[in-house]
Amino acid sequence: MFSHIVVFWTDPAQPNAADELVAGANKYLKAIPGVLQFHVGKMSPSPRPVVDQTYQVALNLIFPSKQAEQEYQVHPQHIEFVAKVFKRTCQKVVIYDFE
Repeated sequence: MFSHIVVFWTDPAQPNAADELVAGANKYLKAIPGVLQFHVGKMSPSPRPVVDQTYQVALNLIFPSKQAEQEYQVHPQHIEFVAKVFKRTCQKVVIYDFE
């Protein structure tokens, strides 16, 4: 298994950026071959100080292998998501990949 977690900070000047990012991920990324599990959503507020609440959206993908994740990165739908959604709505991204 290979996990690919992406944490997004959206542009505060765009009030609908988080919704657009979630919709775009569902539209472009969910059906890419090799994705075993797909979960995208907005940050869930927590009273616990240990929980990072500075981001707006996170994406959690699970692949059968690192090779499958690498193929996902160059898939045309992923490239289209980056160009049409990510670059327009986000200011920052942090990615955590692990096996």
